[in-house]
Amino acid sequence: MKFILAPDSFKESMTAKEACISMENGIRKVFKDATCIHVPMADGGEGTVDALIESTNGNLHEVEVTAPLGNKVKAKFGILGDGKTAVIEMAEASGIHLVKLEDRNPLLTTTFGTGELIKYALDMNIERIIIGLGGSATNDGGVGMLQALGASFKDSDGKEIAFGGGVLKDLCTIDLSGFDKRIYDVKIEVACDVKNPLTGENGASFVFGAQKGGNKETLEELDSNLKHYAEVVKRDMGKEIDKVEGAGAAGGLGAALIGFCNGKLESGIDLVIKYSDLEDKVRKADFVFTGEGSIDFQTKFGKTPIGVAKIAKKYNIPVIAFGGRIGEGIDELYSLGIDSVIGITPGVISLDEALSKGKDNLEISAENVVRILETRKV
Repeated sequence: MKFILAPDSFKESMTAKEACISMENGIRKVFKDATCIHVPMADGGEGTVDALIESTNGNLHEVEVTAPLGNKVKAKFGILGDGKTAVIEMAEASGIHLVKLEDRNPLLTTTFGTGELIKYALDMNIERIIIGLGGSATNDGGVGMLQALGASFKDSDGKEIAFGGGVLKDLCTIDLSGFDKRIYDVKIEVACDVKNPLTGENGASFVFGAQKGGNKETLEELDSNLKHYAEVVKRDMGKEIDKVEGAGAAGGLGAALIGFCNGKLESGIDLVIKYSDLEDKVRKADFVFTGEGSIDFQTKFGKTPIGVAKIAKKYNIPVIAFGGRIGEGIDELYSLGIDSVIGITPGVISLDEALSKGKDNLEISAENVVRILETRKV
């Protein structure tokens, strides 16, 4: 019997790779000779680098880059098994987890470190870059990233503007003479599931700025600054970046990748599915196991279990989805390719206990499912 194990991470409990191991351990308690293919997944956010490195036998690289507030931090990126594709999570260099709660200020934070990661990848002669945009601490329109790649953003005195979304109002001219032209020779695929434009009530600042430390006045200032930035880009480069779907992702980093780097925004889970060759691995499977920390009505909006289920459904492969928490609205998932949703948490326990025992709970749940399969002589 052949099982494809394609879970996302169970946040704060286990990585996608660890979830695969727990699933296999449970399966082998019943079907000792089963074939278990591990395909750890992610939806473009946290865990994307690890998932793709694991599923393609790629290599991980760690480098020192600039953190959101200008200090230095160690960040990792991956080169996939084909040797031609780099995968980057912008949060590794510019993520909100790198800034203490009391220090969060989107007027000051920069994406410069993300640009440094891109530059390191370019130095490895790759042909394409996958960039995940989740978890940012920034609201600088991607200007920091572009500065790291050699673009110059000057004020009325001809001086380079400082880091952060707060100084975009001072932008007067854009100079790309020093921009790293290698970026035009690679394909940029942006893992992004949000559709927000750069500015306005649904834009980067008003929708995402508060969680990055902005108050009402700050958000209004940031939105105004991004509008000014978009106007200068349109004037100097002839490109419209303001109202493009996804431009507001990661504090406007989406706009910079679209407008300056010819980036293409794609569904995060679809990118991971493509580069992990999930579909090819699923074709002749008997069962597919997937899952993540929480499964509810939001799962249908581009989350890993639904992405995996859609592939399996093409080949009529049964899909079992495991979740640490099962919320409302899961009935909608059954028409989208998921055959059964299994909660792994036994009884009423504390969150800390559920997280700490997640691996064991998943193993037991997987075992219980395959015992039913054995009973039915599947």
